[in-house]
Amino acid sequence: MVQLSDDLVTALAEEAARRGLSRSALIRQVLQDYLDAEVAGSIGRRIADGYRRIPPLVPDGWGDLGLAAEVATGDLLARLDAEEEAGGHRPW
Repeated sequence: MVQLSDDLVTALAEEAARRGLSRSALIRQVLQDYLDAEVAGSIGRRIADGYRRIPPLVPDGWGDLGLAAEVATGDLLARLDAEEEAGGHRPW
């Protein structure tokens, strides 16, 4: 049970009619949309907080991930060059 002002009931009835819904259905829909947006916003805020706490490519307990990516890329390129040479092609 919720008490609403006369003005709010009038606005609610008009919006419900515009959308082709009952007032109850409109209230449920608006509340669900609000709660869904809050959950999505909360997830986004937690992700952003994580990036503020541990910025990307900053060495942490796992090591320097940027350097690891560079080393892995260099290794991959060296292996591709060797494969090209083995196939009789000149490497880049």
